[in-house]
Amino acid sequence: MTFNRDGLTDEQLLGLYMAILKPRLIEEKMLILLRQGKISKWFSGIGQEAIAVGVAKALMPEETIFTMHRNLGVFTTRDVPFKRLFSQWQGKGQGFTKGRDRSFHFGTMDYNIVGMISHLGPQLSLADGVGLAHKISDEKAVTAAFTGEGGTSQGEFHEALNVASVWSLPVLFIIENNGYGLSTPISEQYNCAQLADRGKGYGMEAITIDGNNILEVYNTIKQLAKDMREQPRPVLIECMTFRMRGHEEASGTKYVPDELMAAWAEKDPLNNYEAFLKGIGLLDEDKIKSYRDTLKKEINADLEDIYDEKEVKPDIDKEMADVYAPHHYEAIEPATDNKKDMRFVDALSDGLRQSMERHDKLVLMGQDIAEYGGVFKVTDGFLEKFGRDRVRNTPLCESAIVGAALGLGLKGYKSMVEMQFADFVTCGFNQIINNLAKLHYRWGHPADVVIRMPTGGGVGAGPYHSQTNEAWFAHTPGLKVVYPSNPIDAKGLLMAAFDDPNPIMYFEHKALYRSDTASVSIDPYTVEIGKAAVARVGTELSIITYGLGVKWAIETVKVMDIDAEIVDLRTLLPLDYEAIAASVKKCSKVLVLHEDTLFGGLGGEISAYISEHLFEYLDGPVMRCGSLDTPVPFAKPLEAQFQAKQRLQTTIERLLSY
Repeated sequence: MTFNRDGLTDEQLLGLYMAILKPRLIEEKMLILLRQGKISKWFSGIGQEAIAVGVAKALMPEETIFTMHRNLGVFTTRDVPFKRLFSQWQGKGQGFTKGRDRSFHFGTMDYNIVGMISHLGPQLSLADGVGLAHKISDEKAVTAAFTGEGGTSQGEFHEALNVASVWSLPVLFIIENNGYGLSTPISEQYNCAQLADRGKGYGMEAITIDGNNILEVYNTIKQLAKDMREQPRPVLIECMTFRMRGHEEASGTKYVPDELMAAWAEKDPLNNYEAFLKGIGLLDEDKIKSYRDTLKKEINADLEDIYDEKEVKPDIDKEMADVYAPHHYEAIEPATDNKKDMRFVDALSDGLRQSMERHDKLVLMGQDIAEYGGVFKVTDGFLEKFGRDRVRNTPLCESAIVGAALGLGLKGYKSMVEMQFADFVTCGFNQIINNLAKLHYRWGHPADVVIRMPTGGGVGAGPYHSQTNEAWFAHTPGLKVVYPSNPIDAKGLLMAAFDDPNPIMYFEHKALYRSDTASVSIDPYTVEIGKAAVARVGTELSIITYGLGVKWAIETVKVMDIDAEIVDLRTLLPLDYEAIAASVKKCSKVLVLHEDTLFGGLGGEISAYISEHLFEYLDGPVMRCGSLDTPVPFAKPLEAQFQAKQRLQTTIERLLSY
């Protein structure tokens, strides 16, 4: 192994040595603790420390790094306290996730480090978001995101690199090519000579370097980052290395040929760098022993403190409180009485425009939302008013864009992602469910993202443009789910969503866009998320519903000439249980109506709550009315039969007959 000091001072060379030695000694201690049963799992980075250390040393401390399992060297180089790391690995309270997650599944913006989740690919898209924040703010900074060679097979890898290239984002994508994805060798992972070859397909610079040579890693990253700060662009760097231990310790390495293991042992990054420093007179055995003894003493002292730390004490109130970022709602009332007739779609556009004016760090992203104004024209004219930095057309890669939105939030931005149709959200499901929803609970950072979801049927759009999929998300703690039924609430709830630092799934029924009109304030105002409204006062029975269901209910009870109360939930997560209870106690007969399919819809959850908590107020069974348990059909007669509206009157009649 040839080392090129490339003008580095003796002090810098020794600094790199201490930086690479530190994670090695911690790892050796962790392997002992694992055998003693004092930690539950360990993903060893022994043999590839030069990559993490080289990258972390080369970047500025304020530049964000997105890590993987084996990047302990990033944390130690950034001087993350040993005590907190040890506490994290033992699931104790001083850990960054307070015992809620393990290993390196955490982030800490105090040190500008964001760890991965088990799905491996999503952190690459978050890095895009941070890179975008740097570019919009005109900061001369880069970000770096790690992935393994196995992770490059994920769709998120393609999406993240494509977005970074199209938008010229200053992101270093670093592949740690360590030979195996768990036990699967690289010959079964990809079919190209080098993973860096893929960079050509994205139109980006790409290189392959020796990941075991700390000076090559450090000098390469240092030079690239300096240039990228002045000329923002992504670069793909493949670092060739080897995983000397199992994927995690329980996996072992029996699947690795002995000769391959021996060959890579000769390329050990620490041993080779030590030999180089000895050769130029900067190290000798006494100095090595002194450095090792000093670090071991520090490691052991911090470990002793953590051994004495008590186990996490379960606290239900604390657990529930930390699911969402704190938010104190402060109502915004219209400044004047001036109103204007607005269609549902116009009210949305007005609320979005005024939110852009109120929040200068709000960025809109979505397919065709710029010049075209979105397929439903909600953002028509926004590009001219707010500029291309804040109103961004995106490639067709929903997952990467949701991830980029979350990355923007890490740097203090707000963002909105428009799903062209709610059906397309499946392509971004992982980012929403496993990153947006869980981020604050896991390590305390808000996920300040609003995802707009044009939803629902009744427009003859067939199975892939008509789904009402709100129940997918209402089941997920950490999300808020909003579903207005009229233009007034549409504007007010949307503006409230941008004041809330939590991830919000904002559903908009397409059939209401141009069919429903109301007199809406032209001033900014908000409607509180989590509060239902009574759309019609009555006593004969209560119909609990939301979205287009409110219109169906109003029309049906008018035709039937009955005294029904209609509760418009407006927010599905969290539910307004007080409003539900008040209506149930008043009417004693309850029907839950939604456009979603009957099985697994919100009606089941609401009816279960009423049966469990309000049973004594009922004069009949809680009934549900939902759509057929089939995909949404295209032909209008079939779609009409599918929809819950078709069965609403007969369901009401059955309930009233009790």
